[in-house]
Amino acid sequence: MNFFRVLLTTLLVFHFSCENKPKENNKVVLPKKIEKIAEEPKLVEKKFILNDENAIPFFYEYGMKNKEKNVRIVTNYGNIDIELFEETPYHRANFIFLTKEKYFDGTYFHRVVKDFIIQGGNSDSYDVSKRRQKIGRYLLPPDTKKGFKHHRGILSIPSSDIDNPYKLASPYEFFIVVDRNGAYHLDKNYTPFGKVVNGMDVVDKISDLETDRREWPIDNVKIKVDIID
Repeated sequence: MNFFRVLLTTLLVFHFSCENKPKENNKVVLPKKIEKIAEEPKLVEKKFILNDENAIPFFYEYGMKNKEKNVRIVTNYGNIDIELFEETPYHRANFIFLTKEKYFDGTYFHRVVKDFIIQGGNSDSYDVSKRRQKIGRYLLPPDTKKGFKHHRGILSIPSSDIDNPYKLASPYEFFIVVDRNGAYHLDKNYTPFGKVVNGMDVVDKISDLETDRREWPIDNVKIKVDIID
């Protein structure tokens, strides 16, 4: 009798334990598909680079917004203060633009012709070449009919080295007339666009420097240009 009671009790316990055991879920659950959200393409702002087609419209607008006309050329021989002419707006705007872009800083008075002119704005360094590439390749048309002549102390702009019958100007360089008698044979072909108002003694010092066969001063004359008003 006791045997049957034990057997009955065992069966009852097994029965209830099976009922209370949670049923296993045999269903295979697939991971939810994650939809890849396409990223919107980032708009890369294209850097504005000057060329022969856009230079004049650009400098027209730039000159209207940037009215400065007084600059200082800083050298190891002293400072040269320049007043830019409002009557030659594209050349003034170009010079102010390059000054604000820090293009001239670290360039040189690279050509010196004693008692004639000193020419600046160039360098044989790779860094200056890269600066020109970032700004652009363009030429400025001559503006020779405003009545300015190449007196001593005049700031003017040389023509480009390329085959250039119209004397289009190289925008990155400039020269200052040293000749006490003026350089009036340049009047019809080159554009006076400023004048020295202080520091002609510095110009004369640079003009007296010894040069190599390229007319580059043996003692390098590095320059920096600042706007002073």
